[in-house]
Amino acid sequence: MADKHFWYDLTTKSVITDDNATKATDRLGPYATREEAESALAKVEENNKSWDDDDDWGED
Repeated sequence: MADKHFWYDLTTKSVITDDNATKATDRLGPYATREEAESALAKVEENNKSWDDDDDWGED
């Protein structure tokens, strides 16, 4: 059996698994663990701040 993946559902603000039928546009992931999925929004915020602070980000 394949490994189970975890997703963060942006609509319900909860962690879901592969067998949940949410729209792909409403979730973040996949994550290997429930804990990683629970931290999804914090990771997004961290990445956004890092990119905002990077003077070279987005340069061609």
